[in-house]
Amino acid sequence: MTRKLYYESAYEKVWWTNIIDSIERDGKYFIILEETAFYPHGGGQPCDLGSIDGIKVLDVFSEDGEVVHQVERLPETDKVICKLDWERRFDHMQNHSGQHLLSAVFRDLLQAQTVSFHLGTEDVTIDIDQSDITNDQLTVVEQEVNNRIYQNLEISSYFVSNEQLRNIPVVKMPKVTENIRIVEIEGVEYNACGGTHVTRTGQIAMIKLFKAEKLKGATRVHFKCGNRALADYNKVLAIIDTLSEKFNTGRKDILDRFEKWEQGYKQIQTELSHIKEQNEAYLSKELLSNMEGKLVSHVFADKSLKDMQRLAAKIVTDQAIIVLLATTAENKILLYHSGSEHFSCGKLFKEHLPAFNGKGGGNDQSAQAGFPSNEDSVQFYEFIKKQV
Repeated sequence: MTRKLYYESAYEKVWWTNIIDSIERDGKYFIILEETAFYPHGGGQPCDLGSIDGIKVLDVFSEDGEVVHQVERLPETDKVICKLDWERRFDHMQNHSGQHLLSAVFRDLLQAQTVSFHLGTEDVTIDIDQSDITNDQLTVVEQEVNNRIYQNLEISSYFVSNEQLRNIPVVKMPKVTENIRIVEIEGVEYNACGGTHVTRTGQIAMIKLFKAEKLKGATRVHFKCGNRALADYNKVLAIIDTLSEKFNTGRKDILDRFEKWEQGYKQIQTELSHIKEQNEAYLSKELLSNMEGKLVSHVFADKSLKDMQRLAAKIVTDQAIIVLLATTAENKILLYHSGSEHFSCGKLFKEHLPAFNGKGGGNDQSAQAGFPSNEDSVQFYEFIKKQV
């Protein structure tokens, strides 16, 4: 049985050991070590990564009671040096310990129990069994959990027997009946847990709650601890500094400047919309003056499909005519009539689009299609023009 160094000390980073088994399975390579500090997946915590004799460790998991290491290739010798990805390990330690402390504060202040925990590469979450948590309550919880971090409480872990467990006020009784590992936060709680943790709450550094979302009968709380919280703060600060530079103002005045910019933007959009309406009215008259029979057709170089749809709807208002428009800017075509015609735009497109490499569809009164090239769209435009 592999000696599990991560239970003896979560701070083990480099060690020599022997390979006791090598396995090749489905083109993948696995090894079992005499001693390992690589923590396998479990308890909501991802596995550790690193290297074994310079060979990258891809995954670590438990199988039949053994810790199995998936590697890129098998080492050439049985005696190997192992190196832990310490940044990843310490990140897991900070956030897993932070989760224990945060769950304890939710339980102490709001009588809310944690029902699940997820430690991802970006976000960390706990689900608590109350759905009516307010923002004010979250603020109080955040302040209290950080107060307990500042107290630098001791976090210890140890194994107990099933008999000894009866005298320990654990948060939740474990399912296992042997090799029961307790993680104790001084004066706060006893928790059955197999994960890796820091030795004092001060090493969590800080806990920042980011979001709370309602679930069915529960609340999912998103948070980050320590280095993750610091990295997130630096990203946010970089964004704020960029906005501050663009608005040529200090950080504290960004919201005021943004509000003024937003008001100006809305005014410009209103003016632009009015100008577009005037332009479309003028363009409608011009296109109608060049109508061939009942067909209004034109190829635009700069309009979007949305612009063409709005224009076509304006043209056919109170008029029994057909509108065929194309845009070379997007290689798209629109066919439109008011409902007075005896053919289906959608059916016509569906029958002939494959021959022109086009994709699209529609209904009886309108259809639109896109093409991979300008040549295809122009050819289809000319074809439909002859058909209608």
